[in-house]
Amino acid sequence: MRRRTVWAVFAAVLSLLCGLLLSAPSAAQPQSRPEPAAVDAAATSAPNPPREVMLRKATAGLFLHWGMFTRPIHKDCREWEKAVTDGGWSADYWVDEAKKLKASYIVLATFHSRLGYARPWPSKIPGSCSTERDILGELIKAANAKGLKVILYMTDDPQWHREQGFETLDSQAYSAHKGKDVDLTQRPGFGEFSYDNFFEVMANYPKLSGFWIDNDNAYWEEHKLYEQIREQRPDMTLSNNNEDTPIMDMVSHEQKTGMTPPYDQPSAIWTPMPRLTESCYKVPDTGSWWYDGQDRPVTTSLNVGRYVANAGTSIKSLMNLTAMVNGKLPPQQQKFTDFMQGYLPPIWKSLSGVEGGGYMYGGMQPGAWNGGAYGYLTISKTDRTRQYVHVTTRPTSGDEVKIRDNGYRVKRVTDLRTGKRMAFDQQGGSLTIKGISAWDAYDTVFSVDTDRDRQGIYPTGSVRASVPALTDGDFATYYDNAGALPASLTLDLRTVRKTRYLAVNQREWSPTYNRETFGRAEDSARIKDYTVSVSNDGATWRQVKAGVLESARGTRFLDLGVRARYIKLEIDSTWAKETVPRFYKQLQIDEIRVGYAYPRSHGHH
Repeated sequence: MRRRTVWAVFAAVLSLLCGLLLSAPSAAQPQSRPEPAAVDAAATSAPNPPREVMLRKATAGLFLHWGMFTRPIHKDCREWEKAVTDGGWSADYWVDEAKKLKASYIVLATFHSRLGYARPWPSKIPGSCSTERDILGELIKAANAKGLKVILYMTDDPQWHREQGFETLDSQAYSAHKGKDVDLTQRPGFGEFSYDNFFEVMANYPKLSGFWIDNDNAYWEEHKLYEQIREQRPDMTLSNNNEDTPIMDMVSHEQKTGMTPPYDQPSAIWTPMPRLTESCYKVPDTGSWWYDGQDRPVTTSLNVGRYVANAGTSIKSLMNLTAMVNGKLPPQQQKFTDFMQGYLPPIWKSLSGVEGGGYMYGGMQPGAWNGGAYGYLTISKTDRTRQYVHVTTRPTSGDEVKIRDNGYRVKRVTDLRTGKRMAFDQQGGSLTIKGISAWDAYDTVFSVDTDRDRQGIYPTGSVRASVPALTDGDFATYYDNAGALPASLTLDLRTVRKTRYLAVNQREWSPTYNRETFGRAEDSARIKDYTVSVSNDGATWRQVKAGVLESARGTRFLDLGVRARYIKLEIDSTWAKETVPRFYKQLQIDEIRVGYAYPRSHGHH
């Protein structure tokens, strides 16, 4: 699945700090370089349209790459169709497998550059394989009957038209159909052919829920394809792979690997909330996106970890399974879906109807915890007093996990599977869940009841900042340093007050570590070296903290324990290397909250 890279273009920097300086007396005004102001992330985005409701509610989807070149390869469209039917292909089977995974939608990838450009639907447009049996129609009907939606994969890529040693695209037939010469083996001609197929499918399948776009084509763009889809079928969603194209409803990120822990795919994602985001990945450990004739191994711990990690960061899991010609899954993938059918229901409330915790929706801090433990937070969309702690890697020793509480006072902790009340302690800014004996092999889940509102944090509006977006409580606006380092950000508490800590949410628009993917260099645009200074008058400053902030997603904490009116955070460097100019010296921060006290609570069985 070849991709080309087009990065999202962020909104322009509005104005310099001169219009946003603190209102302290001029003699006490902090002396620092003017900083760029906030960027309004919502300026170019419309409210969530009704067509997105299904995707926003979804936790997961099923990705199926399946076509003429599913092994064994078929060179003739009719022979492939006969093999599919004779093998007992059933739409209900695919839908039932999706339901085992708690998937809300199925993405069918048959019109694929390396699967023979197969169209499993009757078509009046010649040019590539088209079946007489309406396989797509049967799938849509079966899915709708069981509460699922179907999205159709579409490609613009003709380059693999002779990969198997014979031609899969019929330019002569398509040219006769169009009354002009069109070369389907070149991108403009294939763009026209695929463009026509979009409209035929839209007209013939009113219950098809959307398109999953693999790459763009200049012909599509020149002829306003997406705008016409919006006009003709406003109910259809559009997803795009590895591009944040504004007209698309969702950005899909492909096959993130190489991270630590290996299931932590979000650490390689570069699309910030609240953008609809999906992670598409192969469930088998090895092999192609389609069935290559082998029963590839499946690592359960890796795939459960991915599922939980994505839910814990408000990312959809689009799981790719490699169906055989008859539609059935290879045995090891079948074993995995059967396992998930029993594994997910007891913890489903912690994975569905939730948002990722530690980001714009609130919640405690995800990531690395004590003793090598690692995990995620989810927070209920409907009950803001309910959070779920997912321990996906248990500590190397001991029977407890310690998590930064992010200002939430905890009332009760319960093992979600057993209902057992857990002992816990909360002090110093952390929640410690104690006496854990029933560790799950993949995801130990605790239900945590808290006060609705965070405790010990100065409320929105009470702290002024040199860039107001930092303390406005709105993740749609954010600070952007426009590539200028060092950067200096000042908070004004309006009077001398206690500050226990700063809670910093950096914008999640970059991976957390240096990597290369699809030939593209990426790196972390996050704070590295920093200092914190305080002042009572805005003129005389004393440094109270210096250090290196870890490159990690979610809320980060700087514990201070001081009394002052002004707090100045100076960022000397970020993590990205000079060799990655897209991210080098770039910094964006959503929010900085000031905590004056740690919540304190004690719990027992």
